[in-house]
Amino acid sequence: MQENSLFTNDDTHSQPLAARMRPRNLEEYIGQDHIVGKGRLLRRAIQADQLSSVIFYGPPGTGKTTLARVIANTTKSHFTTLNAVLSGVKELREEIERAKDRRDFYQVKTILFIDEVHRWNKSQQDALLPWVENGTFILIGATTENPFFEVNAALVSRSRIFQLKTLKDEDLYKIAWQALKDKERGYGDFQISFEEGALEHLIDVAKGDARSLLNALQLAVETSVDKFPPPINSKILITKEAAEESIQQKAVLYDKEGDYHYDVISAFIKSIRGSDPDATLYWLAKMVSAGEDPRFIFRRMLISAAEDIGLADPQAVAVVSSDATAFDRIGLPEGRFHLTHAALYLSTCEKSNSTLSFFDALKTVEKEKQDSEVPNHLRDASRDSDGFGHGEGYLYPHAYKDHFVAQQYLPTTLQGKIFYNPGELGYENKIKNKVLSRREAQLEASLEDAFVENLTYSPNDKAREKWLKRTTSERGILLEKIKNTLYDKLVLKRSDRVLILGAGHGLLLWQAFRETPEGYVCAQVDNKEQYDYINHYASKLDELNKPYIKRDSIENYIKNLDNDLKFEHVIIRNQFSNYSNVDYLFNLIESKRSKDGDIIIAQTIPREGSRLSSFIINPEIKNLIFKCEQTIYKHNKKGLCGWDNEDLIELLNKKNFIIDSTILSQKELRFINPTDINRWIDRTYSPTLEKLHIPFDKDNIIKTLTAELGNKSINWYHKVAIIKLSKTEPKTKLKKENKGEKEWKEIHKKIK
Repeated sequence: MQENSLFTNDDTHSQPLAARMRPRNLEEYIGQDHIVGKGRLLRRAIQADQLSSVIFYGPPGTGKTTLARVIANTTKSHFTTLNAVLSGVKELREEIERAKDRRDFYQVKTILFIDEVHRWNKSQQDALLPWVENGTFILIGATTENPFFEVNAALVSRSRIFQLKTLKDEDLYKIAWQALKDKERGYGDFQISFEEGALEHLIDVAKGDARSLLNALQLAVETSVDKFPPPINSKILITKEAAEESIQQKAVLYDKEGDYHYDVISAFIKSIRGSDPDATLYWLAKMVSAGEDPRFIFRRMLISAAEDIGLADPQAVAVVSSDATAFDRIGLPEGRFHLTHAALYLSTCEKSNSTLSFFDALKTVEKEKQDSEVPNHLRDASRDSDGFGHGEGYLYPHAYKDHFVAQQYLPTTLQGKIFYNPGELGYENKIKNKVLSRREAQLEASLEDAFVENLTYSPNDKAREKWLKRTTSERGILLEKIKNTLYDKLVLKRSDRVLILGAGHGLLLWQAFRETPEGYVCAQVDNKEQYDYINHYASKLDELNKPYIKRDSIENYIKNLDNDLKFEHVIIRNQFSNYSNVDYLFNLIESKRSKDGDIIIAQTIPREGSRLSSFIINPEIKNLIFKCEQTIYKHNKKGLCGWDNEDLIELLNKKNFIIDSTILSQKELRFINPTDINRWIDRTYSPTLEKLHIPFDKDNIIKTLTAELGNKSINWYHKVAIIKLSKTEPKTKLKKENKGEKEWKEIHKKIK
C-alpha cells in the first residue's frame, strides 16, 4: 500500500530517463552489494517484509531514494513519504494521525520515508521520536550527511545505519545498458551504438552518480538525432563529442559545514599519525585550496602533537605552537609555509600515543566504588601534622642522589597499578630503562608503605585461577588458540557473508556473527547434538538476525544453498580428514566463494600429534599398539591419518591461490575416559591388528589400558594447520596495543 508521491508509478515518457529507470524490485537494483547483495541482512529484511527503522546515508545518486522505492513496491505495510525540505511538523502530525488510525482500526503498519531527513531541525526530529519508539511508524530516512552528526542521536540509536557508497564503474556500465535495452522505459526500441570512448567518458564524468549518468545518457541519445523519437529500430550513434557536450565536469565541492569537511581533516590527521608526509601535504593542500580556516588546522595539529607524537618528541607541541604564532603575525599567503612546516614536522617525527594512558587512569577513578585515601606520607603536613601525623614518613626526593627515592605515590588499593608504558621510539626510548628501573624500585618498596590491612595482599595468579577453573581438560584453551589464530588472518567487514563448514558447537560461528551484523552467517554442523547446542544459544534471536544453521553433509548443504549466494569468507574446520576426498570437496566449496573472497582452513593433522603408544607402560601392549600405529600413521595420502600438512599444501598449491599457512603446536591436558579407550580399540586398533594378522587379546588390552590410563589426565600434543587461501595479497589485521576497539572509541569520545 502506498500513497501518491515520488513513488507513484506514473510511467510516462515525459519523465526524465533517471526517473523512468528507477528499479521496481531488488532484482533490478544494481550496486550496493555490501548491503543488498544475496544473503545480506537488509535484503533478507525487505524480502521477508520485516523491516525495522533504517537510515540510508550516502552521496547523491547512489540509490537511497531508489532503495526506498523498492521497499514501497515490496511491502504489505502502508508506505508514505515526506520530504524534509517541503514538509514540517504540521504535515508530520497529519501523518501520525493517519498511521494511528491504520494501526488501531485495520492492524496495518505504516512505513514513513523521509527524504533529506537531515534538513529537519532538532525539534522537528524530536516530534518524530515517540512515534518511532512506540511502533506507530517504521522510519526510513535518507540523508547525504553523516547521520551521527546531523540526525537526532535518539533516532540514530533506534535505527540501523546503512551507508551507500559511490557506485563502481562496472555498476554504471550495467545501469547504462539496462536503460539502453529496456523497450518499455528506456531506449530498447532503437539500435544505439557508441563511438570508442564515448560511453566511457559518460561513466567517468558521472563519478559514481547513477542519476548524473542517466541524465547525460538521455541528453546524448536524444540530441544525436534531428528529431526524437525517430522511427523504431533506427540506428543512433553517440559520438565522443556528443558525450562530452552532454555533461559538464563535476566540481569537487568542499562544504565546511558538511561531512566532507570532517572526512578531509580526519584523513589529514591520520596521515600524520601514519607518518606519511606525501599524504599529509595532499590533504593539507586540499583544505587550504578550499578555503579552510588555518586556525582550525593548527588547532587539530596541536592535539595531534600531544596525542599521536606525545613523549616520543616532546618538542612537537612547541614547534606547532610556534608555527601557529608565526602564522598569526604573517597571515596568508606566506603563512602557508608555517602550515607546511608544522605538518611535515609532525608527519616525519617519531610517534607515541602514551598520553592516552591518562584515560586509563580516568577509567580507574570512575570505576572506584569509593574514593581512595591519600597515603598518610603524601598528605599536607602544613595543617594536621601535629594531631594526625599527616606527611610523616615522606621522603624528599631532592635530598637523594639523582633526585629520586623509592616510595609509593599511589593509593594503597592501587599499589602496583601501571598506567604508563614508555614506547620504543625517540625521547621515550631514552627514558624507558630509567622509568622501568625506578618503577621496579617503587614496587619493591610498596610493602613498607602499605597500610596494615593490606600486608596480606597478594596479586591474582591468573595461571592458578585457570587451573582451579579447569575440570578435567585444557581443550578449551586449545580451541581458543585455534579461533584466535584463524580470525587474526581474517579482515571482517560488518556487511560480509561468512560460510562456516564444520561449525561444531559454535566455536567459530559466534565471533563471525558478532562482527558481521549487516551481513549473513551460514553454518553446517555434522550431528544433531551440535545443531541443538547452537540453536539453544540462537533461540533468543529474532528470525531475521539468526545465523542459518543446518545439519547435513557438506555436499548436500552447499547444493541446497541459493546458487547466487556467495561468501566473502569461507571457514572450514576439520573437514579434510579423508585426504582422497579433499580435491572434490574443495572444488565444491570454492564455488561458493565470492570474486575477492577468501577461504580459511583449520585442520588437525593426526599424523603429527601424540600417539597412544607413548603413554602405555606395559611393554607387550605397548608393542602391539606401536605396530598398529606404524600402519595407521604411515605416510599414505589415501588413509585418514597418513597424510600431513605438506601434502595438503601441495594439493592446494594447484588451485592457484596465495597461501598463508601457520602450524599450531599445542599441549592439551587430556582426560582419558574408559569409554575413549573402548572406542579407540574397537574402531581403530582391533581392525588394524586383524589386517596385520597379529594375534591379540582385545579384552586384555582394554583392561590394561583402563588400569594405566583410565580416568587420568595426560599431556596430549596436537598439531593444527591454519591455512588461508586468497586470490589477492592477504590483508593484515592491525592490532591496537593492549586495547580493544571499544576502549579506544571511549577514549576518543572524551578528548574530542
